[in-house]
Amino acid sequence: MRIRSYRSSVFVALAATAALTFSGCTNSTPDSEGSQAPSPAASVSVDETAAALLPADVRDSGKLIVGTNLTYAPDEFKTPEGDPTGWGIELVTAMSQRLGLEPDLRDSQFDNIIPGVKGGKYDVGWASFTDTVERQASVDFVDYYNAGIQWASRPDNPVDPDDACGKTIAVGTGTYQETDELPAKSKACEEAGKPPLKLLKLDTQGDITNAVVLGRADAMSADSPVTQYAVSQTDGKLELSGDIFDAAPFGVALAKDGDMTQAVQASLQSLMDDGTYLAILEQWGVEAGAVETAEINGGTS
Repeated sequence: MRIRSYRSSVFVALAATAALTFSGCTNSTPDSEGSQAPSPAASVSVDETAAALLPADVRDSGKLIVGTNLTYAPDEFKTPEGDPTGWGIELVTAMSQRLGLEPDLRDSQFDNIIPGVKGGKYDVGWASFTDTVERQASVDFVDYYNAGIQWASRPDNPVDPDDACGKTIAVGTGTYQETDELPAKSKACEEAGKPPLKLLKLDTQGDITNAVVLGRADAMSADSPVTQYAVSQTDGKLELSGDIFDAAPFGVALAKDGDMTQAVQASLQSLMDDGTYLAILEQWGVEAGAVETAEINGGTS
């Protein structure tokens, strides 16, 4: 999915709850022991070179005001107790600490964050924003992840996304995958004289994942971080099917031509270079979308 929409944001918010109740088919946390392992962000040191690039008012405040949207598991969402969590939250926390700042996370409606960055309400916007040419007209981005669509299937029944005619694919109702991706693939099958895809439309990611694990569906299709996280929670009962496709970068939103961009880029690159970035992604099972360079405005579509 290139652009987060209201429908898919709400859908994945439901998935955050469903991920905790997979009827024993999955783990409930990123580590296999059933308890949350310490975050790599807990021991991040300051990068003085990156911190020196901060605007004086931000540096003197001691905090980084972050506009976010806690509805998008496993990137940014809430624990059952209402606390912010997710690999995106851990990464923006590590980025803040590398700059010598405390993150001040402010939950907001997704569509209000970029206007808030433009108006100075937030220092940065962090909500799994797809970096697009259209959005670059109003804000700058520092890219930190490569997201798109990814499939998963059982190891004993591998499914090729490019050769799935006649297969049953579990998918979230109202998502891009249900409305656009799979209908297009199904039409291509029929035009080639092959049987169409069979869509199993479900309301939560928990149901989707279990459908594949239990054999009701041959494969599932979802946004790549969601698929990767689902696979990581199934104790080997699912595996990724093929690479990410229709991919585009996620980026931190910053004021256009503002003074924060270089500092954010330097801090993220520092986390990538010393392994903290990859350690966070690996803990959440989403490392397949890792990048090596914190590029500015890398989106091209």
